[in-house]
Amino acid sequence: MNRTRMLAAWLIVIGAAVVSPPPAWSLQLNDQLPPEIATGFRAKPLVTAEREMVVTANPEASRAGLAVLERGGNAIDAAIAVQLVLGLVEPQSSGLGGGAFLVYRDAAADRLITLDAREAAPAAATGTRFEGLTFADAVESGLSTGVPGVPRLIEDMHRRFGSLPLADLAARATELARAGFEISPRLADSIRESTRIVNDPAAKAYFFNDEGSPKTAGTLLRNEDYAQSVESLVQHGNADAFYSGVIRDDIVAAVRRDPRPGDLAAEDFTSYRIKERVPVCGPYRTYKVCGMGPPSSGGIAVAQILAMLEPFDMAAAGANTVKSVQLYTQANRLAFADRNRYVADGDFVDVPVRGLLDPKYLASRSALIGTDRDMGPAEAGEPPFKTGLFFEGIHHDLPATSHISIIDRFGNAVSMTTTVESAFGSGRMVRGFMLNNELTDFSFAAGTPDKPVANRVEPGKRPRSSMAPTIVFDKDGKVKYVLGSPGGSSIISYVAQSIVALVDWGLDPQQVAALPHFQNNNGKPPATLLEAGTSATDLAAELERMGHGVMTTDLTSGLSIIAVEDGKLLGGADIRREGLVVGR
Repeated sequence: MNRTRMLAAWLIVIGAAVVSPPPAWSLQLNDQLPPEIATGFRAKPLVTAEREMVVTANPEASRAGLAVLERGGNAIDAAIAVQLVLGLVEPQSSGLGGGAFLVYRDAAADRLITLDAREAAPAAATGTRFEGLTFADAVESGLSTGVPGVPRLIEDMHRRFGSLPLADLAARATELARAGFEISPRLADSIRESTRIVNDPAAKAYFFNDEGSPKTAGTLLRNEDYAQSVESLVQHGNADAFYSGVIRDDIVAAVRRDPRPGDLAAEDFTSYRIKERVPVCGPYRTYKVCGMGPPSSGGIAVAQILAMLEPFDMAAAGANTVKSVQLYTQANRLAFADRNRYVADGDFVDVPVRGLLDPKYLASRSALIGTDRDMGPAEAGEPPFKTGLFFEGIHHDLPATSHISIIDRFGNAVSMTTTVESAFGSGRMVRGFMLNNELTDFSFAAGTPDKPVANRVEPGKRPRSSMAPTIVFDKDGKVKYVLGSPGGSSIISYVAQSIVALVDWGLDPQQVAALPHFQNNNGKPPATLLEAGTSATDLAAELERMGHGVMTTDLTSGLSIIAVEDGKLLGGADIRREGLVVGR
């Protein structure tokens, strides 16, 4: 697809949506970014709507979601249609072979529901699963693939909350799969850069030309296998074909194929369940910020960062200043220190969620933040109400994820982050979709019996995630913001920084989606990361004088943000990706 046609795609106004011109502030900010990050555009417009809105990482997916809303569907219906399209047009990021976390505001029931569709380790898994393997070899091996959660999540969402027939929700995905869709620039880049899909016969035949060259942007791609996989959901009315039928058998066979075969078995699929988790919520200023609990670390870490920043005047510190970077990165460090030690699958580890969010504990952690000096590597704290022993392991991170934000006319809201882990997951393709490599999110070191790592591999366990789908409520309990992002462990930082920007700096969703990133995830070597090619790098020298080890790097978020303002919906999509805001 050429640049003119892409520009036309995201400038389309559907129904009563209004595309506002980028404000002067946004244009000035975006001019500081490289001419091409992923989308090829310097700016995107703020979009406003009266009734409902969809923000996703791909124009085809956004339009599919809005079409469902126009036909009378609700936010859950739209999310299902969006996920099915994303799995086709953005296969490097999510799909039927992956997992997801859903945060859902059910307006009629006045209830917040969080669903865990994280992939699960097989019964044969042990703590020495990846022993002797490099991270790259582990990702590409069959050992990296857990039981997918997305098909069962679609079934569960539709059964509990959907309003339109599943066939209607799947129609656009199957239509695109058969008629074909144009490879986007981002997908083309991912195909060209991948070292794994070329080694899988099905993936190579799909993504590469006959002579072996990668297919390029604008190439029409058809996927009959994907259409049939989606139709299996419709024909059965459930996901049984993925968990007890021929698709399951094909997944097991692909995982057990050389090189480095895995050990997924049919019984692992039979026992898989979607789990409703307790939402994790915390206050920030006059708002209530809610997200996903374990096995996600996202909700806890975002809440911790914001609570630790609460005593500081972030509004006065201002956007993209040395002071705001100093305060934010110190809170960042402290939250990640706790995350790395304490958070894992709550069905296997007694995660001290209550203690990690305890106001007195967080006040003591906030008191460690200095205003004029980097604290250096942060140590995990000792939260109250903690039982058992917790030790850190060895973790890796290669992000490839997507996010969906939706508000419908009934007041329902969806924040859903969905993934196959690394780009194209394990690189193994089955029935038109990619299989995840989610199990590499476990620690590669299990520890010892007297020093067990919380996020170690165990049979049936779900690996820790950083995905942070978030819904923010105002003081009256009404939805104020719906947001989330891809980005591996950096998701936590992207989401927390966005909330600060929305609440303290008064920026609209599109300005926030263009804001330069900065973060410090307490990694090794310790470094404060500043987004390359943005004005954030202008702060490097002063931060170094304050003791920060500074690195400039790509921080490719994929923010999808909706704000409710004076009865209207305002939407922003990350300028670094191909996302589109649509509404009516």
